[in-house]
Amino acid sequence: MNPLLQIQNLSVSFRTDEGLIRATDQVSFSINRGEVFGLVGESGSGKTVTAMSILRLIPSPPGKIDSGTILFEGRDLLRMPIAELRAIRGHKISVIFQEPMTALSPLHRIGAQLVEALRFHQNISPPAAQDIARTWLEKVGIPDPSSALQAYPHQLSGGMRQRVMIAMALMLQPALIIADEPTTALDVTVQAQVLDLMRLMKAADTSILLITHDMGVIWEMCDRMAVMYASEVVETGTVAEIFQSPQHPYTQALLAAIPTLANRRDRLATIPGQVPSPLQYPAGCHFQPRCPHAFNRCSTRPSTAPKPAPPAASCATQPQPTSLPMEPGCPHPGPPKNNDNILHPVPRWPERSAHGHFNEPPPPTHRPPRLVPHPPRHPFPHRRQRPRR
Repeated sequence: MNPLLQIQNLSVSFRTDEGLIRATDQVSFSINRGEVFGLVGESGSGKTVTAMSILRLIPSPPGKIDSGTILFEGRDLLRMPIAELRAIRGHKISVIFQEPMTALSPLHRIGAQLVEALRFHQNISPPAAQDIARTWLEKVGIPDPSSALQAYPHQLSGGMRQRVMIAMALMLQPALIIADEPTTALDVTVQAQVLDLMRLMKAADTSILLITHDMGVIWEMCDRMAVMYASEVVETGTVAEIFQSPQHPYTQALLAAIPTLANRRDRLATIPGQVPSPLQYPAGCHFQPRCPHAFNRCSTRPSTAPKPAPPAASCATQPQPTSLPMEPGCPHPGPPKNNDNILHPVPRWPERSAHGHFNEPPPPTHRPPRLVPHPPRHPFPHRRQRPRR
């Protein structure tokens, strides 16, 4: 089955006063029809730049797509005439932005913006477009659609504005929806409602590219996922495979930092060091300065080596399963047995069991006594009540 979207070796850079910033470096993954694909990683790893490059929404200058191909339904979007690309934007590929207050025009009413999107891609009259917009606002759970059509964006709450963005993205029945952290600015209750709404309202053959920081959202929503770090895709695969048996040290560190109720820990696992500057990434693997498994090959491996075909992990220190292909640039089957070659001899990340839980050492037997404060002499309030006369 041919994938709906296929990104191959995408590299995007930004020229600034400080120098050239490599936002994405040889990014490759594919999205099949009807599936939800998650893209997870730290801030600045290149997730949004990758998503905006699909519709060529990168500001130029200073941004520039240096190399790569983006095939959508067999056609390369990067080499498509801009007139044909405009017909795809919003119709075949829709975007749900992170902050709807900046995506919606503050000078126009909600109804006018929905009607404009409908009439741009469909040959319908304004009353018919108004009826379609009202129907979709009702579908996404807005209590009074007629009043919402006459309202300005600032007159709606954050959850209602995000529902408007979902209605705008779904009402043209697109083949692909790019959801760029759609629940980051919302509270937990509204987050669950928005995610359920996206899952229920999309058509059976509609695909979603979901960008998020939350691994819990990835587990609940996605079929497959890719992990990005410092402009690179370090691991791809199904959600069950990655959560149960992560191969890349960065993915292992992300999952180790998730608090669990099964095992009690005094402190959460952290990743030492800082994310490298995009102006000067380290040679070889970008994660090797912070990786506890790094050895000499990690720092000397050319960063331009071919990327692994998904599902795989781009790491030279981890043994790859037989079903996952090895990266051509990293022929070493596993970490070196000689400890002298290890660059950072620090403890490994907590290992996972077959059920996905971490095998951690038992807590110490002797614990220091806890200091228990003495109870107050008088109950609250501290002032004594005067006796009534």
